[in-house]
Amino acid sequence: MWMIIGEHRFAITLADTEAAREFAAMLPLTINMSDLNDNEKHAQLPRALPSNASRPKTIRNGDLMLYGSSTLVVFYLSFNSSYSYTRLGHVDDPDGLAQALGPGDANITFSKN
Repeated sequence: MWMIIGEHRFAITLADTEAAREFAAMLPLTINMSDLNDNEKHAQLPRALPSNASRPKTIRNGDLMLYGSSTLVVFYLSFNSSYSYTRLGHVDDPDGLAQALGPGDANITFSKN
Protein backbone atom coordinates (compact mmCIF):
# COMPACT_ATOMS: atom_id res chain seq x y z
CA MET A 1 0.00 0.00 0.00
CA TRP A 2 1.11 3.59 -0.58
CA MET A 3 0.70 6.91 1.18
CA ILE A 4 1.17 9.91 -1.10
CA ILE A 5 1.76 13.42 0.27
CA GLY A 6 2.38 15.93 -2.51
CA GLU A 7 5.44 14.66 -4.40
CA HIS A 8 6.39 12.18 -1.66
CA ARG A 9 5.40 8.53 -1.78
CA PHE A 10 5.78 6.19 1.21
CA ALA A 11 5.30 2.42 1.18
CA ILE A 12 3.13 1.06 3.99
CA THR A 13 3.03 -2.51 5.23
CA LEU A 14 -0.43 -3.29 6.53
CA ALA A 15 -0.95 -5.15 9.80
CA ASP A 16 -2.63 -8.55 9.72
CA THR A 17 -5.87 -7.29 11.29
CA GLU A 18 -9.50 -7.14 10.24
CA ALA A 19 -9.38 -3.35 10.56
CA ALA A 20 -6.39 -3.13 8.20
CA ARG A 21 -8.11 -5.37 5.63
CA GLU A 22 -11.26 -3.24 5.75
CA PHE A 23 -9.19 -0.06 5.50
CA ALA A 24 -7.47 -1.47 2.38
CA ALA A 25 -10.91 -2.21 0.89
CA MET A 26 -11.69 1.55 1.09
CA LEU A 27 -8.76 2.45 -1.16
CA PRO A 28 -8.06 4.61 -3.01
CA LEU A 29 -8.85 7.26 -0.43
CA THR A 30 -7.80 10.92 -0.36
CA ILE A 31 -8.37 12.59 2.96
CA ASN A 32 -7.48 15.93 4.55
CA MET A 33 -5.76 15.23 7.87
CA SER A 34 -5.41 17.78 10.67
CA ASP A 35 -2.34 18.09 12.88
CA LEU A 36 -2.53 17.27 16.58
CA ASN A 37 0.21 17.82 19.19
CA ASP A 38 2.91 18.32 16.53
CA ASN A 39 3.33 14.53 16.30
CA GLU A 40 0.35 13.17 14.36
CA LYS A 41 -2.15 13.80 11.59
CA HIS A 42 -5.72 12.57 12.08
CA ALA A 43 -9.04 12.47 10.23
CA GLN A 44 -12.43 10.81 10.37
CA LEU A 45 -12.83 7.92 7.94
CA PRO A 46 -15.94 7.68 5.74
CA ARG A 47 -17.13 4.72 7.84
CA ALA A 48 -16.23 2.91 11.05
CA LEU A 49 -13.83 -0.04 11.01
CA PRO A 50 -13.70 -2.99 13.39
CA SER A 51 -11.47 -2.08 16.31
CA ASN A 52 -9.35 -4.17 18.64
CA ALA A 53 -7.56 -1.46 20.56
CA SER A 54 -4.58 -1.97 22.81
CA ARG A 55 -2.02 0.33 24.42
CA PRO A 56 1.20 0.17 22.41
CA LYS A 57 3.07 2.16 25.13
CA THR A 58 5.49 3.50 22.50
CA ILE A 59 4.27 5.11 19.30
CA ARG A 60 6.79 4.94 16.45
CA ASN A 61 7.38 7.41 13.64
CA GLY A 62 5.37 6.01 10.72
CA ASP A 63 2.70 4.13 12.72
CA LEU A 64 -0.69 4.06 11.01
CA MET A 65 -3.39 3.54 13.64
CA LEU A 66 -7.10 3.64 14.25
CA TYR A 67 -8.32 5.63 17.25
CA GLY A 68 -11.79 4.53 18.31
CA SER A 69 -13.49 2.98 15.31
CA SER A 70 -13.29 5.75 12.73
CA THR A 71 -10.34 8.09 13.35
CA LEU A 72 -7.33 7.41 11.14
CA VAL A 73 -4.02 8.53 12.66
CA VAL A 74 -0.58 8.84 11.03
CA PHE A 75 2.20 9.40 13.57
CA TYR A 76 5.34 11.22 12.45
CA LEU A 77 7.30 11.26 15.73
CA SER A 78 8.13 8.52 18.23
CA PHE A 79 6.94 8.99 21.83
CA ASN A 80 5.39 7.16 24.79
CA SER A 81 1.60 7.10 24.96
CA SER A 82 -1.07 5.83 27.34
CA TYR A 83 -3.79 5.90 24.65
CA SER A 84 -5.20 2.78 22.99
CA TYR A 85 -5.21 2.19 19.23
CA THR A 86 -5.93 -0.50 16.68
CA ARG A 87 -2.85 -1.07 14.52
CA LEU A 88 -3.41 -0.63 10.79
CA GLY A 89 0.18 -0.66 9.56
CA HIS A 90 3.51 1.11 9.45
CA VAL A 91 5.43 3.24 6.95
CA ASP A 92 8.33 1.04 5.81
CA ASP A 93 10.86 3.87 5.72
CA PRO A 94 9.59 6.94 7.63
CA ASP A 95 12.69 9.07 6.92
CA GLY A 96 11.38 12.40 5.66
CA LEU A 97 7.80 11.71 6.75
CA ALA A 98 7.61 14.63 9.19
CA GLN A 99 8.99 17.02 6.57
CA ALA A 100 6.58 15.75 3.90
CA LEU A 101 3.60 16.17 6.22
CA GLY A 102 4.69 19.63 7.31
CA PRO A 103 2.87 21.82 9.84
CA GLY A 104 -0.91 22.14 9.78
CA ASP A 105 -3.28 20.11 7.63
CA ALA A 106 -2.06 17.61 5.04
CA ASN A 107 -3.91 16.20 2.05
CA ILE A 108 -2.98 12.51 1.91
CA THR A 109 -3.84 9.82 -0.60
CA PHE A 110 -3.79 6.15 0.37
CA SER A 111 -3.74 3.70 -2.53
CA LYS A 112 -3.07 0.06 -3.32
CA ASN A 113 -0.59 0.89 -6.08
